[in-house]
Amino acid sequence: MKIASFNINGIKARLPALLDWLKEAEPDVVLVQEIKSVDHTFPREAIEDAGYSVETHGQKSFNGVAILSKLPLEDVTRGLPGDDEDEQARWIEATVAGETGAILLCGLYLPNGNPAPGPKYDYKLAWMERLKARAADLIASEECALMAGDYNVIPQPEDCHDPAVWADDALFLPQTRKAWQSIVNLGFTEALRTVNQQPETYTFWDYQAGAWPKNNGIRIDHFLLTPQAADHLVACNIDKHVRDREKPSDHVPIWVELDI
Repeated sequence: MKIASFNINGIKARLPALLDWLKEAEPDVVLVQEIKSVDHTFPREAIEDAGYSVETHGQKSFNGVAILSKLPLEDVTRGLPGDDEDEQARWIEATVAGETGAILLCGLYLPNGNPAPGPKYDYKLAWMERLKARAADLIASEECALMAGDYNVIPQPEDCHDPAVWADDALFLPQTRKAWQSIVNLGFTEALRTVNQQPETYTFWDYQAGAWPKNNGIRIDHFLLTPQAADHLVACNIDKHVRDREKPSDHVPIWVELDI
């Protein structure tokens, strides 16, 4: 089973780019972030015509997550537990069955947190605490599960082109990275770094200052696998070439292959 994550940065603006990539990469399931669309205006028909069912958790103009799947989705839930007053659409879950078993997929769009310090950074850290609680439940349940998406976290200095540039950014602050590591330390496998230790392995390049041609990128899109899912890990890679296409997202797809 090939499962991908892709921050599309606006589904309506990037729909042709998404459809081209779906046809080329042929993922079984895609966890999509930053759709920037309410549910009823999401262009589901074009995606269904490409062979995917669609589940969305949308929000007007901002945020929003979705799951696209060639396989049946079950037990779809929306919203990260822990704060009933949180109206931001950043979390969606569903179970999908493969040939030999099922896996719970959690798609997320973690808050950016800038400017830091400030209310937005406080929200980011509080959201990460809620994420940790959900992650702990997944570990305790011994489920085959993964959490994937745009974490807005640069885990290590080697995950950005110049650590000095990002030193005061919410994505790279010590408190952010500590919160990330506390989640990983619950027992998760970080899929990409398990199979690829190469430097300059990025998933995001800003539209400004020639970041893409200079390869001034950062790695902020991640797959975290429970032990039961990690046992099935075959491959993990980044489709970097997608960033060089017409009207691209500032992120590129990252995907895992699991023998499920």
